[in-house]
Amino acid sequence: MASTQTSDPTIRENVQAWQKLDTDEQLALFWFIYTEMGDAVTPAAPNASTVSPEIAEGLFNQVKDLKHEQQLQLQRDLINRVDNQISRQYGSLSDTTKLLFWYRLAQGMENTTIVPMPPEYELGSQAKRLLDKIKTLSFEKQITVFRDYVSPMGAEPKPGAEI
Repeated sequence: MASTQTSDPTIRENVQAWQKLDTDEQLALFWFIYTEMGDAVTPAAPNASTVSPEIAEGLFNQVKDLKHEQQLQLQRDLINRVDNQISRQYGSLSDTTKLLFWYRLAQGMENTTIVPMPPEYELGSQAKRLLDKIKTLSFEKQITVFRDYVSPMGAEPKPGAEI
């Protein structure tokens, strides 16, 4: 389990609780955050990116071109740090670009270009409690939790042209 970048114990506790959820619950929590808190949180992702949004968009387009089952597996692979080309590309992104990439995935889920959440899906009790805790954090702390959560995902880039 990767440690968080922030020394703030509240942020560290929330990130570690998120990382302890099983992979699909982690993905679901991201979706519920986007749907329930999107008006406040997600606009910060594109604005926070200090690099060109085309980088996140290019990676998003690679995922969008996959079949829905492959899209879901790729998201699981990112969380589980599986070594594949897209995961290595993701691993080479800045933290803010990673946030923007996940924001684009959520938008794609909303318009079904990315595999959508099953309509009947409900968060488990641990994930619900964590969502409620995250909702009480200040905007800045929420963004830091999200950044610290997405940062260690993906695989390490390889030297040279292998990415």
